[in-house]
Amino acid sequence: MFWCISNPMNPTPIRHVARRFQHLALPGWLALGLAGIMNIGWWQPVFAEHRPCTSPGTVLNVGFFADFRPVSYSADPMPGSPGFHRHRGYEADLLDALEAMDGAKLRFSRRAVTSWPGIWLRAAEPEFDIVGGGITILDSRTRNAAGDTVVTFTSGHITFRQSLLVRAADVGRFSGYDQLDATVRIGALAGTTGEYRLLVLTGLAQPNGRLAKGVHVETPSGLVVADGSDRWMITASGSRSDLAGRTKLYNPSDNKPEIIYNTDVMQLLAMVLDGKIDAFARGEIGNRDASHDSGGRLAIGVLDPVKELGGFALDHENTELASCLSEKLDWLTDHRRIGYSEWRTDPDVFMKRATGQPNSTGSSPSL
Repeated sequence: MFWCISNPMNPTPIRHVARRFQHLALPGWLALGLAGIMNIGWWQPVFAEHRPCTSPGTVLNVGFFADFRPVSYSADPMPGSPGFHRHRGYEADLLDALEAMDGAKLRFSRRAVTSWPGIWLRAAEPEFDIVGGGITILDSRTRNAAGDTVVTFTSGHITFRQSLLVRAADVGRFSGYDQLDATVRIGALAGTTGEYRLLVLTGLAQPNGRLAKGVHVETPSGLVVADGSDRWMITASGSRSDLAGRTKLYNPSDNKPEIIYNTDVMQLLAMVLDGKIDAFARGEIGNRDASHDSGGRLAIGVLDPVKELGGFALDHENTELASCLSEKLDWLTDHRRIGYSEWRTDPDVFMKRATGQPNSTGSSPSL
Protein backbone atom coordinates (compact mmCIF):
# COMPACT_ATOMS: atom_id res chain seq x y z
CA MET A 1 0.00 0.00 0.00
CA PHE A 2 1.34 3.44 -0.86
CA TRP A 3 1.00 6.35 1.54
CA CYS A 4 -0.58 9.75 1.44
CA ILE A 5 0.25 12.28 4.15
CA SER A 6 -3.35 13.16 5.00
CA ASN A 7 -4.41 10.13 7.00
CA PRO A 8 -2.13 7.26 8.07
CA MET A 9 -5.05 5.03 8.91
CA ASN A 10 -6.55 5.37 5.41
CA PRO A 11 -3.61 5.79 3.02
CA THR A 12 -4.29 6.99 -0.50
CA PRO A 13 -2.91 5.04 -3.48
CA ILE A 14 -0.08 6.68 -5.42
CA ARG A 15 -2.20 7.35 -8.50
CA HIS A 16 -4.57 9.50 -6.44
CA VAL A 17 -1.67 11.47 -5.02
CA ALA A 18 -0.41 12.20 -8.51
CA ARG A 19 -3.84 13.54 -9.53
CA ARG A 20 -3.85 15.95 -6.61
CA PHE A 21 -0.73 17.63 -7.96
CA GLN A 22 -1.80 17.63 -11.61
CA HIS A 23 -4.36 20.38 -11.06
CA LEU A 24 -1.48 22.66 -10.05
CA ALA A 25 -0.13 22.31 -13.58
CA LEU A 26 2.99 20.53 -12.34
CA PRO A 27 4.78 18.33 -14.83
CA GLY A 28 3.77 14.72 -14.59
CA TRP A 29 7.23 13.61 -13.56
CA LEU A 30 7.19 16.03 -10.61
CA ALA A 31 3.77 14.82 -9.44
CA LEU A 32 4.94 11.26 -9.51
CA GLY A 33 8.20 12.22 -7.87
CA LEU A 34 6.45 13.87 -4.94
CA ALA A 35 4.19 10.87 -4.56
CA GLY A 36 7.25 8.64 -4.59
CA ILE A 37 8.91 10.68 -1.84
CA MET A 38 5.81 10.25 0.28
CA ASN A 39 6.18 6.52 -0.12
CA ILE A 40 9.55 6.72 1.70
CA GLY A 41 9.02 5.56 5.27
CA TRP A 42 10.50 8.60 7.09
CA TRP A 43 8.13 11.07 5.43
CA GLN A 44 4.84 9.70 6.68
CA PRO A 45 5.16 9.93 10.47
CA VAL A 46 6.24 13.60 10.30
CA PHE A 47 3.03 14.63 8.57
CA ALA A 48 0.67 12.05 10.09
CA GLU A 49 -2.43 13.51 11.71
CA HIS A 50 -2.82 11.38 14.81
CA ARG A 51 -6.13 12.20 16.47
CA PRO A 52 -5.93 12.86 20.23
CA CYS A 53 -6.97 10.07 22.57
CA THR A 54 -7.53 12.28 25.60
CA SER A 55 -8.29 15.89 26.46
CA PRO A 56 -5.36 18.24 27.19
CA GLY A 57 -3.78 17.69 30.60
CA THR A 58 -5.13 14.16 31.08
CA VAL A 59 -2.77 11.67 32.68
CA LEU A 60 -3.74 8.01 32.43
CA ASN A 61 -2.86 5.69 35.30
CA VAL A 62 -1.21 2.50 34.05
CA GLY A 63 -0.67 -0.63 36.11
CA PHE A 64 2.06 -2.89 34.73
CA PHE A 65 3.11 -6.37 35.77
CA ALA A 66 6.46 -6.11 37.52
CA ASP A 67 7.92 -9.52 36.72
CA PHE A 68 7.65 -10.54 33.07
CA ARG A 69 11.04 -9.99 31.49
CA PRO A 70 11.58 -8.86 28.81
CA VAL A 71 8.00 -7.77 28.03
CA SER A 72 7.15 -5.82 31.21
CA TYR A 73 9.11 -5.50 34.44
CA SER A 74 10.31 -3.12 37.14
CA ALA A 75 13.76 -1.55 36.95
CA ASP A 76 14.20 -2.69 40.55
CA PRO A 77 12.14 -5.74 41.65
CA MET A 78 12.19 -4.67 45.30
CA PRO A 79 8.86 -3.06 46.31
CA GLY A 80 9.45 0.31 47.91
CA SER A 81 12.72 0.90 46.09
CA PRO A 82 13.16 4.03 43.92
CA GLY A 83 13.16 1.91 40.76
CA PHE A 84 10.21 -0.32 41.57
CA HIS A 85 7.67 1.76 39.64
CA ARG A 86 10.12 2.47 36.81
CA HIS A 87 8.77 0.51 33.85
CA ARG A 88 11.13 -1.47 31.60
CA GLY A 89 10.76 -3.82 28.64
CA TYR A 90 8.91 -4.12 25.35
CA GLU A 91 5.63 -2.66 26.64
CA ALA A 92 7.46 0.15 28.45
CA ASP A 93 9.07 1.25 25.19
CA LEU A 94 5.74 0.94 23.40
CA LEU A 95 4.08 3.24 25.97
CA ASP A 96 6.98 5.69 25.66
CA ALA A 97 6.40 5.79 21.91
CA LEU A 98 2.67 6.40 22.40
CA GLU A 99 3.53 9.42 24.55
CA ALA A 100 5.89 10.71 21.85
CA MET A 101 3.34 10.51 19.01
CA ASP A 102 2.57 14.03 17.85
CA GLY A 103 -1.11 14.84 18.33
CA ALA A 104 -1.99 11.71 20.32
CA LYS A 105 -1.97 13.66 23.63
CA LEU A 106 -1.16 10.57 25.68
CA ARG A 107 0.53 10.82 29.07
CA PHE A 108 0.94 7.92 31.48
CA SER A 109 1.64 7.56 35.19
CA ARG A 110 2.84 4.00 35.80
CA ARG A 111 2.79 1.81 38.87
CA ALA A 112 4.07 -1.73 39.21
CA VAL A 113 1.75 -4.60 40.13
CA THR A 114 3.30 -7.70 41.72
CA SER A 115 0.33 -10.07 41.72
CA TRP A 116 -0.49 -11.80 38.42
CA PRO A 117 -3.80 -13.68 38.96
CA GLY A 118 -6.61 -11.60 37.48
CA ILE A 119 -4.34 -8.59 36.89
CA TRP A 120 -6.41 -7.64 33.81
CA LEU A 121 -9.47 -7.10 36.04
CA ARG A 122 -7.61 -4.28 37.79
CA ALA A 123 -8.48 -2.15 34.75
CA ALA A 124 -12.10 -2.13 35.94
CA GLU A 125 -11.08 -0.68 39.31
CA PRO A 126 -10.64 3.05 40.05
CA GLU A 127 -6.87 2.82 40.57
CA PHE A 128 -5.98 2.16 36.93
CA ASP A 129 -7.17 3.30 33.52
CA ILE A 130 -4.98 0.80 31.68
CA VAL A 131 -3.33 -2.46 32.74
CA GLY A 132 -0.56 -4.28 30.90
CA GLY A 133 2.17 -6.82 31.41
CA GLY A 134 2.13 -9.36 28.61
CA ILE A 135 -1.58 -10.14 28.98
CA THR A 136 -2.99 -12.55 26.42
CA ILE A 137 -6.25 -11.27 24.94
CA LEU A 138 -9.03 -13.72 25.77
CA ASP A 139 -12.78 -13.25 25.79
CA SER A 140 -12.94 -15.07 29.13
CA ARG A 141 -10.65 -12.43 30.62
CA THR A 142 -13.19 -9.69 29.93
CA ARG A 143 -15.51 -11.07 32.62
CA ASN A 144 -15.31 -11.12 36.40
CA ALA A 145 -16.15 -14.04 38.70
CA ALA A 146 -19.85 -13.22 38.48
CA GLY A 147 -19.74 -13.48 34.69
CA ASP A 148 -20.23 -9.75 34.10
CA THR A 149 -18.26 -8.07 31.32
CA VAL A 150 -16.02 -5.52 33.02
CA VAL A 151 -12.93 -5.32 30.81
CA THR A 152 -12.13 -4.66 27.16
CA PHE A 153 -8.82 -5.01 25.36
CA THR A 154 -6.91 -2.99 22.82
CA SER A 155 -5.87 -4.64 19.58
CA GLY A 156 -2.96 -7.03 19.90
CA HIS A 157 0.49 -5.47 19.85
CA ILE A 158 2.57 -8.62 20.41
CA THR A 159 2.36 -12.28 19.40
CA PHE A 160 2.86 -15.07 21.94
CA ARG A 161 3.37 -18.82 21.72
CA GLN A 162 3.64 -21.16 24.67
CA SER A 163 6.71 -23.35 25.06
CA LEU A 164 8.69 -25.71 27.27
CA LEU A 165 12.09 -24.59 28.49
CA VAL A 166 14.36 -27.57 29.18
CA ARG A 167 18.01 -28.35 29.84
CA ALA A 168 19.88 -28.11 26.54
CA ALA A 169 21.11 -31.68 26.87
CA ASP A 170 17.48 -32.92 27.08
CA VAL A 171 16.03 -31.14 24.04
CA GLY A 172 15.63 -34.44 22.20
CA ARG A 173 13.31 -35.75 24.91
CA PHE A 174 10.89 -32.87 24.46
CA SER A 175 10.18 -32.50 20.76
CA GLY A 176 6.42 -32.96 21.20
CA TYR A 177 3.77 -32.65 23.90
CA ASP A 178 2.68 -36.22 23.14
CA GLN A 179 6.02 -37.43 24.52
CA LEU A 180 5.31 -36.12 28.01
CA ASP A 181 4.53 -39.01 30.35
CA ALA A 182 4.39 -39.67 34.07
CA THR A 183 8.18 -39.60 34.35
CA VAL A 184 8.25 -35.90 33.44
CA ARG A 185 7.89 -33.05 35.95
CA ILE A 186 6.98 -29.64 34.53
CA GLY A 187 7.01 -26.31 36.36
CA ALA A 188 4.19 -23.82 35.83
CA LEU A 189 2.81 -20.50 37.03
CA ALA A 190 -0.81 -20.81 38.15
CA GLY A 191 -3.36 -18.64 36.36
CA THR A 192 -1.30 -18.13 33.21
CA THR A 193 -1.93 -19.07 29.60
CA GLY A 194 1.17 -21.25 29.88
CA GLU A 195 -0.45 -23.38 32.58
CA TYR A 196 -3.79 -23.64 30.76
CA ARG A 197 -2.27 -24.64 27.42
CA LEU A 198 0.01 -27.20 29.11
CA LEU A 199 -2.96 -28.87 30.80
CA VAL A 200 -4.90 -28.99 27.53
CA LEU A 201 -2.00 -30.17 25.38
CA THR A 202 -1.16 -32.99 27.81
CA GLY A 203 -4.78 -34.11 28.22
CA LEU A 204 -4.95 -33.19 31.89
CA ALA A 205 -7.77 -30.78 31.02
CA GLN A 206 -10.31 -30.31 28.25
CA PRO A 207 -10.16 -27.23 25.96
CA ASN A 208 -12.82 -25.57 28.13
CA GLY A 209 -10.54 -26.01 31.16
CA ARG A 210 -12.41 -28.90 32.78
CA LEU A 211 -9.95 -31.16 34.56
CA ALA A 212 -9.94 -34.79 33.48
CA LYS A 213 -11.54 -37.28 35.82
CA GLY A 214 -9.08 -38.54 38.39
CA VAL A 215 -6.74 -35.52 38.28
CA HIS A 216 -5.29 -34.83 41.73
CA VAL A 217 -4.57 -31.27 42.82
CA GLU A 218 -2.60 -30.59 45.98
CA THR A 219 -3.54 -27.31 47.68
CA PRO A 220 -2.87 -25.70 51.08
CA SER A 221 -6.39 -26.80 52.11
CA GLY A 222 -5.82 -30.42 51.17
CA LEU A 223 -6.07 -32.79 48.22
CA VAL A 224 -8.71 -32.22 45.54
CA VAL A 225 -9.67 -35.03 43.15
CA ALA A 226 -11.49 -33.94 40.00
CA ASP A 227 -14.59 -35.91 39.10
CA GLY A 228 -14.65 -34.83 35.44
CA SER A 229 -17.41 -32.28 35.97
CA ASP A 230 -17.41 -28.53 35.34
CA ARG A 231 -16.96 -28.02 39.06
CA TRP A 232 -13.20 -28.41 38.63
CA MET A 233 -11.91 -26.01 36.00
CA ILE A 234 -8.59 -24.33 35.33
CA THR A 235 -8.50 -21.77 32.54
CA ALA A 236 -6.23 -18.87 31.62
CA SER A 237 -8.75 -16.63 33.35
CA GLY A 238 -8.76 -18.37 36.71
CA SER A 239 -10.07 -21.31 38.69
CA ARG A 240 -12.24 -22.15 41.66
CA SER A 241 -11.09 -20.82 45.02
CA ASP A 242 -10.71 -24.47 46.13
CA LEU A 243 -7.74 -24.72 43.76
CA ALA A 244 -6.03 -21.51 44.89
CA GLY A 245 -2.42 -21.87 45.96
CA ARG A 246 -2.08 -25.24 44.22
CA THR A 247 1.36 -26.80 44.50
CA LYS A 248 1.05 -29.98 42.43
CA LEU A 249 -1.28 -31.48 39.80
CA TYR A 250 -1.16 -35.04 38.44
CA ASN A 251 -3.28 -38.00 37.45
CA PRO A 252 -2.08 -41.23 39.12
CA SER A 253 -4.34 -43.35 36.93
CA ASP A 254 -3.04 -41.99 33.65
CA ASN A 255 0.40 -41.70 32.07
CA LYS A 256 0.51 -37.90 32.19
CA PRO A 257 3.24 -35.53 33.42
CA GLU A 258 3.30 -34.08 36.92
CA ILE A 259 2.84 -30.32 37.18
CA ILE A 260 4.80 -28.48 39.89
CA TYR A 261 3.71 -24.96 40.80
CA ASN A 262 5.75 -22.03 42.05
CA THR A 263 5.04 -18.30 42.10
CA ASP A 264 8.68 -17.31 41.54
CA VAL A 265 10.00 -17.42 37.97
CA MET A 266 13.63 -17.40 39.08
CA GLN A 267 13.05 -20.38 41.35
CA LEU A 268 11.42 -22.31 38.53
CA LEU A 269 14.37 -21.58 36.24
CA ALA A 270 16.77 -22.73 38.95
CA MET A 271 14.73 -25.91 39.42
CA VAL A 272 15.15 -26.76 35.73
CA LEU A 273 18.89 -26.19 35.91
CA ASP A 274 19.18 -28.24 39.11
CA GLY A 275 17.16 -31.13 37.70
CA LYS A 276 14.35 -30.79 40.24
CA ILE A 277 11.93 -30.37 37.34
CA ASP A 278 12.41 -31.30 33.68
CA ALA A 279 10.81 -28.28 32.02
CA PHE A 280 9.21 -24.89 32.59
CA ALA A 281 5.94 -24.17 30.74
CA ARG A 282 5.87 -20.52 29.77
CA GLY A 283 5.59 -18.17 26.81
CA GLU A 284 8.24 -18.45 24.11
CA ILE A 285 9.51 -14.89 24.58
CA GLY A 286 10.29 -15.28 28.28
CA ASN A 287 11.75 -18.72 27.78
CA ARG A 288 13.97 -17.66 24.89
CA ASP A 289 15.23 -14.77 26.98
CA ALA A 290 16.02 -17.19 29.83
CA SER A 291 17.72 -19.55 27.38
CA HIS A 292 19.95 -16.73 26.17
CA ASP A 293 20.82 -15.70 29.73
CA SER A 294 21.67 -19.28 30.69
CA GLY A 295 24.74 -19.36 28.48
CA GLY A 296 23.52 -22.34 26.50
CA ARG A 297 22.47 -24.49 29.45
CA LEU A 298 18.75 -24.07 28.72
CA ALA A 299 16.86 -24.34 25.43
CA ILE A 300 13.34 -24.40 24.00
CA GLY A 301 12.19 -28.01 23.74
CA VAL A 302 8.79 -27.72 22.09
CA LEU A 303 6.52 -24.92 20.87
CA ASP A 304 2.76 -24.74 21.10
CA PRO A 305 1.30 -24.53 17.56
CA VAL A 306 -1.30 -21.99 18.70
CA LYS A 307 -0.41 -18.30 18.48
CA GLU A 308 -1.87 -15.71 20.87
CA LEU A 309 -2.04 -11.93 20.91
CA GLY A 310 -1.20 -9.71 23.85
CA GLY A 311 -2.77 -6.31 24.54
CA PHE A 312 -3.68 -3.74 27.17
CA ALA A 313 -6.80 -4.02 29.35
CA LEU A 314 -9.23 -1.15 30.01
CA ASP A 315 -12.60 -0.74 31.69
CA HIS A 316 -15.28 -2.07 29.35
CA GLU A 317 -17.04 1.31 29.30
CA ASN A 318 -13.92 3.04 28.05
CA THR A 319 -14.33 1.82 24.49
CA GLU A 320 -13.46 5.16 22.91
CA LEU A 321 -10.04 5.25 24.57
CA ALA A 322 -9.49 1.56 23.76
CA SER A 323 -10.29 2.25 20.11
CA CYS A 324 -7.95 5.23 19.95
CA LEU A 325 -5.13 3.33 21.62
CA SER A 326 -5.68 0.43 19.22
CA GLU A 327 -5.36 2.79 16.29
CA LYS A 328 -2.06 4.10 17.62
CA LEU A 329 -0.74 0.63 18.50
CA ASP A 330 -1.62 -0.64 15.03
CA TRP A 331 0.32 2.27 13.59
CA LEU A 332 3.39 1.81 15.81
CA THR A 333 3.54 -1.96 15.18
CA ASP A 334 2.61 -1.58 11.51
CA HIS A 335 -0.32 -3.90 12.19
CA ARG A 336 1.97 -6.38 13.99
CA ARG A 337 4.59 -6.43 11.25
CA ILE A 338 6.86 -4.83 13.84
CA GLY A 339 6.96 -6.89 17.01
CA TYR A 340 9.16 -8.46 19.62
CA SER A 341 11.88 -9.67 17.24
CA GLU A 342 12.26 -6.21 15.68
CA TRP A 343 12.27 -4.57 19.12
CA ARG A 344 14.87 -7.04 20.35
CA THR A 345 17.10 -6.05 17.42
CA ASP A 346 16.44 -2.33 17.88
CA PRO A 347 14.81 -1.30 21.21
CA ASP A 348 14.19 2.19 19.75
CA VAL A 349 12.13 0.87 16.83
CA PHE A 350 8.81 2.16 18.21
CA MET A 351 10.21 5.54 19.25
CA LYS A 352 11.77 6.00 15.82
CA ARG A 353 8.44 5.25 14.19
CA ALA A 354 6.61 7.61 16.54
CA THR A 355 9.00 10.50 15.86
CA GLY A 356 9.55 9.94 12.15
CA GLN A 357 13.12 8.62 12.31
CA PRO A 358 14.31 5.88 9.94
CA ASN A 359 14.49 2.48 11.57
CA SER A 360 17.37 0.03 11.23
CA THR A 361 16.34 -0.80 7.64
CA GLY A 362 16.38 2.86 6.66
CA SER A 363 12.63 3.34 6.38
CA SER A 364 9.43 2.86 8.29
CA PRO A 365 7.22 -0.06 7.18
CA SER A 366 4.12 0.90 5.22
CA LEU A 367 0.65 0.50 6.58
